[in-house]
Amino acid sequence: MAEIGKINHLSVVKKVDFGMYLDGDDLGEILLPERDVPPGCVVGEGLDVFIYLDSEDLLIATTQTPKAMVGECAFLKVIEVNAVGAFLDWGLPKDLLVPYGEQQKPMEVGQFYVVYLYVDDASERIAGSSRLNKFVVDTSPYFKVQQKVELLICERTDLGYKAVVNQSVIGLLFDSDVIKPVRYGETLQGYVKQVRADNKLDLCLQLVTREALDDLSERILAFIQAEGGQTTLTDKSAPELIAKQFGVSKSSYKKALGKLYQKRLVLIEKHQVSLVK
Repeated sequence: MAEIGKINHLSVVKKVDFGMYLDGDDLGEILLPERDVPPGCVVGEGLDVFIYLDSEDLLIATTQTPKAMVGECAFLKVIEVNAVGAFLDWGLPKDLLVPYGEQQKPMEVGQFYVVYLYVDDASERIAGSSRLNKFVVDTSPYFKVQQKVELLICERTDLGYKAVVNQSVIGLLFDSDVIKPVRYGETLQGYVKQVRADNKLDLCLQLVTREALDDLSERILAFIQAEGGQTTLTDKSAPELIAKQFGVSKSSYKKALGKLYQKRLVLIEKHQVSLVK
């Protein structure tokens, strides 16, 4: 069955002056406007099209691909605000409406927001919402530790950053696991650091293997030696300072320092780390 807000493979059933009609199964025949008809397209041919409602609330098909589909999140720009809500550019002729009731905070023209796309049950229109917690869960039993994932940064918190993981669940990237500046709305490659007992996800931007920690430990020793035997870059230092020097997260740095301390190679004090003489 054809789905609104998704890519569907539909057959051309009729050619008219203003486009082609496609077989939408339970949705009936759906118009593909002339502007979107591929050259040489004929009746009987199958096309991959996106289905949505146009400005007159009529089902329409397009061969254009929007910036996001129903069930996904995206970082989109507001191009208009009126009495109905905010309208965002999602790559199609009809802009995406985010009703006032679905705005986490009032949206402003020219600003970008992370929104979730859904189909309104009453009108069957595709709409957006910045109230992500209403649509995206924060627990999942289907992820594994060290699994590579796609992250969409969606919120800053006191602990770090919330991120939408693989378009399906919201996880947490702690400040101590940030190895470079992170921006709201940015899409990054990351990893599942931990799946908690309650199935909430802790995230990281860099895997910490035994070999990587051994290499980092050696680099830390060389760095301290070059600094005359001591450094003020401790396990309490800001994550950005650690990332700038070693290109790793604060969490990785603390683990590597801990290994050196256990081997009695360094002395860790409140304001400095020193080589053991």
